[in-house]
Formats: sequence, C-alpha cells, structure tokens
Amino acid sequence: MFDVLETERPAVADYFASGGFLLGEGSLYERLRRDPAVDFDPQLAHGGLIYDDAAAQVLEGVHRAYLDIGQTYGLAMIATAATWRASAARIAASAFAGKDVNGDNVAFLKNLVGGYAQAGGAPILVGGQLGPRGDAYRPEEALVTDAAEGFHAPQIESLTAAGAEVLLAQTLPAFSEALGLARALAKGAVPYILSFVVRRNGCLLDGTPLAAAIRRIDDAVARPPLAYALNCVHPTVAAATLAGEAMADPALRRRVVGLLANTSARDPAELDGLDALETEAPAQFAEAMWALRESHALPLLGGCCGTGTEHIEEIARRAHVERQAQAHPGAG
Repeated sequence: MFDVLETERPAVADYFASGGFLLGEGSLYERLRRDPAVDFDPQLAHGGLIYDDAAAQVLEGVHRAYLDIGQTYGLAMIATAATWRASAARIAASAFAGKDVNGDNVAFLKNLVGGYAQAGGAPILVGGQLGPRGDAYRPEEALVTDAAEGFHAPQIESLTAAGAEVLLAQTLPAFSEALGLARALAKGAVPYILSFVVRRNGCLLDGTPLAAAIRRIDDAVARPPLAYALNCVHPTVAAATLAGEAMADPALRRRVVGLLANTSARDPAELDGLDALETEAPAQFAEAMWALRESHALPLLGGCCGTGTEHIEEIARRAHVERQAQAHPGAG
C-alpha cells in the first residue's frame, strides 16, 4: 500500500488505496512517431492525429492494442489522452490553432473507453497528460516556478473541463517546473500525479534529489499530488533510485506509486537525440518491472519508450498470476 493524502477520495485514489494493481499503457508517442502512416504536427506531436480520419484510426488501434490486454486479463487500467505536447502556447503555434485540442483528445479517448464499459469489461480510467514546456531530457529548458504555473494553467483547465479523471504531468526533468505545475494543478479539483525522469543517483535531471522534490512539493501546495511516479527511465534506474538512502523513509517511498518505463538502460543524456530505439525482450523487461512491484509494492506499472503490446502483456500476465495466487492462497 502507499500513502494517498486524504484531501479527497476520488476514484483513482480508491484503486491505489485498495492495494490493487493498475496497468498502464505502453508507448504511444514513440510508436506513433515511427509509424509511416501518420504525420506528427511539429508543435503538438500526436495531439493532432484525432483531426485526420486515417491517423485517428491508427491512434485508436494503438490504444486498443493495450486496452485489450487489460480486458483479457481482467485488470483495471489507466489510459492517457495524447495531450503531452498540447499546451496553450503550442496549440496556438500549430496547424490546429483555435481548436480545443485537449478537450477533443479526452473526448476521443472517453468514447473509446466507453465501449469497453458498455461491454462490462474491466474498468479503465481516463487520464489527461501534460509534459514539460521544453525537452524532457534537457533540464536547462525547464521553466522557473512562477512561469510554469501560468504556462500550464490553460491546459489544466481544458483537461479538467473535458472530464479527465486524473491528470498526469510526466517526464518532468526539473524541480522548478514541477513545483509550478503542482501549484497550478492544486487549484483544481482533479487528482494529479507528478512523474519525474531520474538518474541512478536518485536525482532529477537538474540535480534535485527525488526525496527533496517530493517533500518540498508536498509542503508547498495546499492540495498536494495524489502521488508521484517515475517514467521514461529503465526499471533498473528506478530500482536504484527507490533503493537509495535518501528514499529510506517508508512514508516517503510510499508516495511513489508507479513506473512507466523505458526499455533502454542508457542515461537520459545518452538517450537524448538517439535515432534508433533500444529495446529488450518483453520477458526480461517485465521481470525487472515485477521485481519493483515486489520490492516496493508499486501499484501502477506500464511502459514508455521502446515498449509495445508484448511488453505490456508480459506485465499483465504477472499481475494476473499474482491476483490468482491471492484469491486462492492454498492452490498449487
């Protein structure tokens, strides 16, 4: 179990507080970026795909490939709209200026998820995704706190109005922008999770220790994050961070609830600008992910760069086996 701050009890918090398991999707951005059937908008990346019928079908197909895995194994999932780059500034500079890109992407995903709900399938939570203003691997591009609060506020408002059940600010490389995001997110009512890119030494890419970032943000905002996560790093990097001396306090470690992992163990500085994705066998990847589940009781596991349906299915198999063992402790 982990500590969910008792400021509210929304549905997403109930999943975590129950000690259950929540499966994340695998890569969307990187899979779609390399698909010759779609073209990314230079500003919005995959955020504009919903406005082209053929590209929207490709996006739906990638979502369904992941969501079908959750249904097959009866696992609750979290799916995120393709809004990682859909800040107000980027929308204004894109080919889709004037459109409600965040709201339309959330509606697109909610419509897709609604089909599973009508069929009586395992529950799927709809998340709205935010990213840093700059390159996720370059902390020097991060906004200072006050600027970050104002920069991200319009996107947060759009995602909230669209009915996202949880907001995920992901691939955050620097404390300053993360704090500004938290300030803006805290003004709303939707539960939110901050997810960092870290190095093996347990620090964010700007050098701030993860432990310090969590404590400082929790103390600084009136409505702290529901929890924290790590993403865009290999499971061995996450393991080194969570096992570090700075994260030894159990209450602090329980604030970290999930990992959406890369398949490459390279340092972020080495990954920045890498032309070809580095991947690893799904079974090997899932084994490292499940080791984290067992050592740190992480309720949320999913994928980031380099992951595909095979990687997510391997995680799902292990979750299914765990649940069966819990349901029938004397079997076998």
